[in-house]
This record gives sequence, structure tokens and C-alpha cells, in this order.
Amino acid sequence: MKKSKLAGILLCSMCLIAGSAVPAMADSVKVVTLGADLTEEQKETMLRYFKVNKNDVQILTITNQDEREHLSSYVPLEQIGTRTVSSAYVKPTQSGGIRVRTANLNWVTCNMIATTLSTSGVKNCEVVAACPFEVSGTGALTGIQMAYETATGEKLDETKKEIATEEMVVTGNLADQVGKNDATTVINKAKMEVIKNGIQDVDSIYNIVINVANENGVSLTDEQIGDIVDLLVEIAQQDYNYEDMAATLEMVDGNVSSEEVGELDDEDDVTVDAGEIVDGDSIVAGLDDSILGDDIVASSTEDPGLEQETGMVEGSAPEEDEWTEDEWTEDGETVGEGDSSSADAISEFDTSSLTEDQMYYFNQADTFFTGEYYGDTDALHTAMGEDATAPVLDEKTAEALTKEVKKLYLDILVNGTDTYVADGTEMYMTTELNMLDKGLKKIFGQDESAAAIEALTDITEEDKTTLYKDTMKFFEKLYGETSTEEEYAEDTSSAEGALEGELEE
Repeated sequence: MKKSKLAGILLCSMCLIAGSAVPAMADSVKVVTLGADLTEEQKETMLRYFKVNKNDVQILTITNQDEREHLSSYVPLEQIGTRTVSSAYVKPTQSGGIRVRTANLNWVTCNMIATTLSTSGVKNCEVVAACPFEVSGTGALTGIQMAYETATGEKLDETKKEIATEEMVVTGNLADQVGKNDATTVINKAKMEVIKNGIQDVDSIYNIVINVANENGVSLTDEQIGDIVDLLVEIAQQDYNYEDMAATLEMVDGNVSSEEVGELDDEDDVTVDAGEIVDGDSIVAGLDDSILGDDIVASSTEDPGLEQETGMVEGSAPEEDEWTEDEWTEDGETVGEGDSSSADAISEFDTSSLTEDQMYYFNQADTFFTGEYYGDTDALHTAMGEDATAPVLDEKTAEALTKEVKKLYLDILVNGTDTYVADGTEMYMTTELNMLDKGLKKIFGQDESAAAIEALTDITEEDKTTLYKDTMKFFEKLYGETSTEEEYAEDTSSAEGALEGELEE
């Protein structure tokens, strides 16, 4: 199940594609995209974050099929996933270049989006790309392109859009090795020089890439250089006007080239060449990040230090199998105390390598934990239906149990199923469910070989069994499967009923 970092990146925010669009207001110049798999409450949260009324903007509902239609040429279908949750807010402007703000995109930055969007042919625009929970964000570009086309009523050049997508892929791959700022710096600076001087010769482009990398202290492999050169050759063949792109490219250059991003003096104006926004109705200013929670990651082309202030230090995004030292020991046991609520507890776990599909599952599980273990009736009904009930746990027990089950599930999502060895006792077709079943039996003391976790010491055996069964029912519902034991019981019951009917006749 493990995939490269870029695979996870591409999955996480590709959901901004505007395909199945149902406009709410035909003459609007502002467009909001909402992922179809967001809950109604999450959609309302995004609208509040964007500070918009649904009657005042054009709203596009984005489905997973939209993603597949627009992205399958670049990304394998199995990596696109089946859920669409990210959102965007787009407003074309008359000047000022491309200004971007992101929230809960934990890998792609505002500068990556801005410079790549310029390759699409967009000249002036404001963009907010966000999600109710953390996702990676590389795929945001496609949806923003489509939202821009809807807002302006003009189609962007298809070739340029394809090159822009390639640019995001190349930048994402490079960022995985050298860091986001260095990757953006090299590609943006080289692109500026190629377009500004009208250079098309391959050897000249190669030399530009080498020189830019050396000047900025970035070490590149031959393969990385080749990928960047191939991209720039395609860009060079298009009819870009540097004056149309200057505001954006120079603004990004100022942002990512600063030696200490986030420690700029008040006098430092890294956007001096970006021009002024004509109207005062900026959608990237004055957003309330607290609407999305206390621990979001944010970035802004207007505020280069925002990303560091909100928790993402350059190069800190972990690999798929890397855990932070504050939370895990070498054998995978939790060592931190954690917070006192389920909503805060999720931030203790590193979810940055999860695909959008996996993140959806993980957040659905978090809703169930809040309902089942913490006793939040609304959350439990959302996860399991109006008739669901659960044993009452004290907060300390709920917290400890939530962390144990989350740890089990996140480990399965991150590390995959390759190491699982069937032993003939499996009750499910889905390997993840079999792994969860075995792990949960140990947590809840339903396995003869292990006692329940210490936090459940004072819980009755009946309640332990109920909690185990309820938890497995949730995961069965999540994965759309029932155990073979339940299927056997249903089949037996049906057969007995039929036999009784025959005897009565």
C-alpha cells in the first residue's frame, strides 16, 4: 500500500476539479468549489471560512468522477481514490498578479500554486485553497483552473493547462528531495529567465538550470535536471508574455528566495512588483483560521512567514514511515500524554502521508470515536445512525482508548497490508478489516492471548465486548462489508425460517 510521497500529494487535493457544476448564481465573478464527499456541516464550515454566503457566489460541487476525468492522464486511477473533500474560492482580478492563500494543505504552498497557475495562462487572480482537515494539496491546481474559467467565462489554453499540471508534478517531485522553497526557487527562477529572454535552445536551458541551482545552493541529480529542462523546453515553446507573468513570478521569487522566510523586517516588501489590487474586496485577507481548528497549516503569498507560524517548518513533512520523536518510540509505542479531547488528539498523529481517500476514512473514524468513546450523541448518530447507543466512559478512559485505536488504524493506513499473513481465522474479504479485527480484539481483551489495555481495567466485560463489536460495526460500515460470521448467521436464520414454513405447510 505504500506509495511515493508525490502519489500521496497528488491524491490529497485533486478534488478541486470543477466538473459537475451546479451554479448558484449565473452572473457571479467569484466561484467556490466544494468537495461532494464533505458532510453538510463541513461544507458550511468551508463557506464560513471563505466568508461567503451561498447565494452570493457561484458554487461548484466536485465529484470523484470529475477528478478521474481530468487527472487520469497524469495519475493512476488507484491513486486518485474515491473521495473528494477539498475546496477552493477563486476571484479574478484586474491587476496584482496571482495571490494565493492556503489552509490545511500541509505540503503544497501558496507559492507553488501561484507560479504554476501562471503557466496555465492566468494573469491576475485571488485564490483560497483549503480543506476542513489536513491534506497535501498538489492537485489543487486543476480545480482552481476550472473555477477560474467558470468565473471569467473564458477557457484557458489546454496545452498550457497540461504543462502547468506537469510543472506541479515536477515541483512536487523535486520538493520531496530538496524542500519546497528550494524546489520552487529553482523552477520559478529558471522559468523567469527562459520566458523573459525568449530562450528555446535546449543546451541554453540546461545551463540556466545548472546556474540557478548553483547560485541558490541547491544540489540536483542528473534526473532532476533532465525533468526540469524537459518542462522548461515545453514552456519555452508557448507564446508567454513575460509582462503578463512578471507580477506573480517576481512575487514568488521574493517569497521563496528570502534566506530566513518568516523573519522579514517590516520594511521588507517582497511583493513590491506585484502591483495593487484594484478593489478593496480581497478574498485572501482577513480570513479566520480558527474556523478550521487550532492546529491548521496555512500559507500566503502576502505573508511569507505564515507557514512557519502555523506549524510547518521547511522540510519537516515526514516520509510515509517516519514518526515524530515526541509521539513515538522506536518500537511504535506512544510516549506522549496527549490532549484531553478527541478533536485535539488527532493532531498528535502524523497524517501527512495519507492519501485523500485515507484521510477521509481517518476523519470518519474520528467522528465515530468522538461519538462512541466520548459520548457525543450527535457524532455517534452521524457515524452510525439515529438508533446507535454506546456505554458511558469517563474522559480519561475515552482519551486513552481513542489514542490506542487511532494508533492501530493509522499504522494500517500508513504502512499498508503487505506484512499481513493470513492464519485461516479471517472473517472479512478486506485485509484492512482483518487487521483491525485482530488488533481491536487485543485492545478490548477479546483475544484469549492478551488482556485488554490498562485503560479498560475498570470497564465491565460486557461493556468491553460491546465497545469491540460497535467499533468493528463502524469499520464494516466504512468499508462496506460484514463478517463471514454475520453472513453465516443470516443465511442460517433464513434457511431455518424457510424450513419452518415448509413444515407448517
